[in-house]
Amino acid sequence: MHSSPIAALCPAAAEARTPVPFTYLFPHPTLRTNSHPQPYLRPKGRSGRGLALSFTLPGDVRSAYIGRTAVAAALETHGLARYVWPATHVVDELVAVTARMSPGKELYVSLRHRDDAVRILVWDQHPHHSDPDLSTLCETRRRRALWLLAAVVDDWGGEWDACEANPPQRGTKAWVQLPH
Repeated sequence: MHSSPIAALCPAAAEARTPVPFTYLFPHPTLRTNSHPQPYLRPKGRSGRGLALSFTLPGDVRSAYIGRTAVAAALETHGLARYVWPATHVVDELVAVTARMSPGKELYVSLRHRDDAVRILVWDQHPHHSDPDLSTLCETRRRRALWLLAAVVDDWGGEWDACEANPPQRGTKAWVQLPH
């Protein structure tokens, strides 16, 4: 089987994959900069309950750019610029790898800052396999693909893991916690 850098990591997803076109650009070329609303981000200086940002992305490796940009903007807006470098690398890796685990299916990204730590979660719709060998292979491929994420998180003294989502949700969630 032909392998490419954007091929599905999961063997079951690779067999069933039909290419999904990424049909839009960000921002859309027909929209003028002033014609669409700007995202709401609380300005610096307001503590409130902390940073809380959630969004959904298309299941395409090119969505990593959108995720990186949104996370960097949110962190800078909330006065958390010290986290921009590791957090953007984390989001980039998580989105790119999860998009390869579930090609064409939406991804959910969550960014939180609480108790002097940043927590990032990426949930994909990759199902748990009933075949134990396939499940082990799939998990091994995911973890190997996240080697750079593991290095960045380790360098920052953080933690990360990936596990099956809790019912009623299906899929896999990967999370990272970056301490101060």
